[in-house]
Amino acid sequence: MKTRIEHDSMGEVAVPADKYWGAQTQRSYMNFQIHDEKIPMDVIEAFAHLKKACAKTNAKMGVLSHEKATLIQTVCDEILAHQWDDHFPLSIWQTGSGTQSNMNVNEVIANRGNELTGHKLLHPNDDVNCSQSSNDTFPSAMHLAASLGLMKKLLPELKEMIQTMKVLEQANQDHIKIGRTHLQDAVPLSFAQEISGWRAMLENNYEMLQSAGTYIRKLAIGATAVGTGLNAPKGFGESVCEVLSEQLQIPFISDPNRFHALAGKDDIAFVHSALTMLAANLMKIANDIRWLASGPRCGLGEIMIPENEPGSSIMPGKVNPTQCESMTMICVQVMGNDAAVSFAASQGNFELNVFMPMIIYNVMQSIHLLKDGLRSFRIHCVSGIKANTTRMQENLDQSLMLVTALNPYIGYEKAAACAKKAYQANCSLKEACVALGYLSEKEFDAYVKAEEMI
Repeated sequence: MKTRIEHDSMGEVAVPADKYWGAQTQRSYMNFQIHDEKIPMDVIEAFAHLKKACAKTNAKMGVLSHEKATLIQTVCDEILAHQWDDHFPLSIWQTGSGTQSNMNVNEVIANRGNELTGHKLLHPNDDVNCSQSSNDTFPSAMHLAASLGLMKKLLPELKEMIQTMKVLEQANQDHIKIGRTHLQDAVPLSFAQEISGWRAMLENNYEMLQSAGTYIRKLAIGATAVGTGLNAPKGFGESVCEVLSEQLQIPFISDPNRFHALAGKDDIAFVHSALTMLAANLMKIANDIRWLASGPRCGLGEIMIPENEPGSSIMPGKVNPTQCESMTMICVQVMGNDAAVSFAASQGNFELNVFMPMIIYNVMQSIHLLKDGLRSFRIHCVSGIKANTTRMQENLDQSLMLVTALNPYIGYEKAAACAKKAYQANCSLKEACVALGYLSEKEFDAYVKAEEMI
């Protein structure tokens, strides 16, 4: 492999000749050969947006020449166009402040910019990192990446699922089925009403995520090393946030307390808790669907879901609820991520939290898993759900809990006696009620109407 010599404050380092990164990136790359989790490209893209906004602001404030600022912005646009994805190789398991990832971005921008101009115009620290510190850029990039993932990726997909649920709900207004509580038979409801519960859960999650998302629109930029803003012009953070808001069409603000912005990670942990609540509801919905579809002959069998793949290597004709299984595994992973994020958020020491790469890795993984999982679940399962009306009616007719409709006419205790007799004698509720002398057949038929119980 051909190399070139780069240097930093610690001395010279050999760097791959075909890569734009410099000495600090190379040191981190060599020192943290730990598994294969890399800084997500979402974070690199967020850094490109941030460096672009910082360059604009530095030029406006007169601390960076317009020539240098323009060059930085040009390279940032190339990064955002994914021209240099393989120039960002660093592990999640690095310094907890993400310093080397900030420098990775700075070095790539400087070296690529210098290549474009044909001479060394940009310095990674003095120019690309002007008015900044890793301690305020990395948390800012975290919030930018999570905001973009939430607003541009996850919430639109969640909205699509909600709309699919509405269509499914409308199509099943007339299908009456038995309800279940404690995994036991309960009183009837329409299948549309059951679906409406799923839909309302997701609508609630949508509102929760929107609300939580406002907390990560506060950015640490302008805080520099410990929150005091040392070496940054007055108003730098506020100006950068204005530029970012215009660039991304999301309203960002400078965190009103930058000491909190560096040391506290409660804002992004709060967002992940909202992701976890979405996972909790998706777990319930996916479990409901696979239970309702269980069978096809020896389970509940009240709904039919799309048959996507053979389900067994030994049992011919078996088909499994694979989309439900995929979704529930995703939900478990998100819940596990939440434990890691919450614990990491508690580990701020003095002026800085040093668990940030791991936090944002988990947050972005959760966002992408939920986004992709929702899409797959919607397309390959939920949109194809069909009611098995024959099985629904069979189960409804056999339910003992229709006896609840008799409470106003014969009282709770007599109604309970009817249910017990029907169960023990393996007869219908009507037969039990008539045998006990509580009602005539005509009276029973007049009082027990499933369609009037929903």
